[in-house]
Amino acid sequence: MSDIKTKSQGIEPSIVSRDILTLVSDTQNIYKSLSIISKRAKQLSVEVRKELNGKLDEFASNTDSLEEIHENKEQIEISKFYERMPNSAILAMHEFLNEELNYRNRDEK
Repeated sequence: MSDIKTKSQGIEPSIVSRDILTLVSDTQNIYKSLSIISKRAKQLSVEVRKELNGKLDEFASNTDSLEEIHENKEQIEISKFYERMPNSAILAMHEFLNEELNYRNRDEK
């Protein structure tokens, strides 16, 4: 799996209206399409959260002093970067519309 940060580059972080017919072109069912997108969004959200927590854990210290809080600009920049990233639902929608997702029905063999 490629890096989420590189995937999010070039994707508009704001919400855009979509044509329903493009969403149902593969699955023929809007509910199935939205289910696929939402499950992928949950996966992306967990991955981003793990990645962010891992990076922020590097800055964790046992003692908090006022000087350390104000001087830690790198931690602030990392947090700002993740705040500017598109929502995981937007990333999942982008992957679905660009046919980058693999999905299958559990009933099918």
